[in-house]
Amino acid sequence: MPSPQSADRPAAEAAEPGAVDVLITQTRRLRGGLDAVRRETAADAERSGDPRLRWQRALVELAAQHADTLGEHLGQLREGLPADDATAPAGSLPAAPAATLTAERPGPDGPGAGAARAGSAEWNFLTDEVSWSEELFELFGRRPEDGALTLDELPSCLPEEDTPVLTAMLTDCLVDGKPVDGEFRIVRGDGELRTVHMMGEPVLDADGCTASMWAVLRDVSELRRSQREVHETRDSAARRQHLARTEHRIAVELQEAVLPPWRGSLRFPQQATGAPGAPHEGAVLDLAAHYLPSATSTLIGGDWFDAMELPGGRTLLTVGGLTGHGVTATSTMAMLLGAVRGMAVSGSEPGPLMGWLNHLLDASAQPALGSAVCCRYDPATRTLLWAQAGHPAPLLFRDGTGHALRPPRGVLLGAVSDAAYEQTAQALLPGDVLVLHTEGLAALPSDARLLALAPRFAAAGSAQECLRAVLEEFGGTGREDDACVLIARIGS
Repeated sequence: MPSPQSADRPAAEAAEPGAVDVLITQTRRLRGGLDAVRRETAADAERSGDPRLRWQRALVELAAQHADTLGEHLGQLREGLPADDATAPAGSLPAAPAATLTAERPGPDGPGAGAARAGSAEWNFLTDEVSWSEELFELFGRRPEDGALTLDELPSCLPEEDTPVLTAMLTDCLVDGKPVDGEFRIVRGDGELRTVHMMGEPVLDADGCTASMWAVLRDVSELRRSQREVHETRDSAARRQHLARTEHRIAVELQEAVLPPWRGSLRFPQQATGAPGAPHEGAVLDLAAHYLPSATSTLIGGDWFDAMELPGGRTLLTVGGLTGHGVTATSTMAMLLGAVRGMAVSGSEPGPLMGWLNHLLDASAQPALGSAVCCRYDPATRTLLWAQAGHPAPLLFRDGTGHALRPPRGVLLGAVSDAAYEQTAQALLPGDVLVLHTEGLAALPSDARLLALAPRFAAAGSAQECLRAVLEEFGGTGREDDACVLIARIGS
């Protein structure tokens, strides 16, 4: 049963894939240009010991790395969110997005206000001189008059847990001659904690010993924050997808466990004709039913159908539905359907039975609205006694024509406390076809499509043939909600 609060809403428009493709092409061109500049600066740095050339080379290397990362992220943007978080290693972070390489400064109100984004340094081990750029002093929140930090003093600016990271990087560089490329956090002079990316290499003298070390340090705090947000958003979306799939599976299993297990045709009463107390063959009900899932929703709704033989040879016929979807709707449906069966077996007539269902739904811990129709067929008198709660009335087909039965008064289940439900009787004849359905199949004025099937019902030899005609008419159409149909044919 569709929610009374549901409304059609336009789907959010996705980003134009063409725009992303253009950005990817531009990034590739930029990457090619950076390769050319990198080769030129590398050759110049080899021929000269000018620290400014090494600084330029370091900036080009950083730009190339970020261009690669930008291309990767644009590719991910074009592909969309992964369907399952299993595609990414647990705890992994996406690569850092591209960023500007100049000494940009955040706004005056942002974190690290006034701090440079990148700076350079050189430590000369022959003269014990330390040279820091102006931007590096700003990055660390130090005044130039306080002097640059030596490599021995540098760990004093790091949190204790990050000190081993810096120590390992410097050891690899100074002892093994390896380039420096890693990250650690620093505590600025104003007490603010920032994340820094350090990239550099040793400079060897003629004897192959380390004479000095230069490095470029860059504030990547905002980049890492953005990475965490992307990672958390991706994980949150993956969790929601997983929960939705789990809820769908549970709802399907619960629905399959509750709805009648029979498929195809069913005949009530099941006593053999001619046995003592058995009804005449013309009073036997030939039954067929089907559940049609929603064509637009991945969640299972709370629609049901049921047919059950009652004591004394009578038959219970019922269809109904609840607002909402998922486990909540199917579990409440299971509760109501169990109550219908129990009260019907105890002898409750359809009108009072609807009143008890309304009370049960009104007192439920998970409030919902529902609609239902409940019928009790007596084969001895070929009489249908029925009641309804805000539900489409059964359709009666006879002699090649059909019409909706005039419904007795009854409000939606759960809408009003202690509501009273009327019931009415309808005489049936051999060959009559009775169609009960939920709103998801066809609601007024769409019942006209069902009524138009009257000639096919008249020519059908069984309830299963009638059901086949209904499924041919409605089975392939897109439905916003799931639906149930139950067909009963009076034996002739």
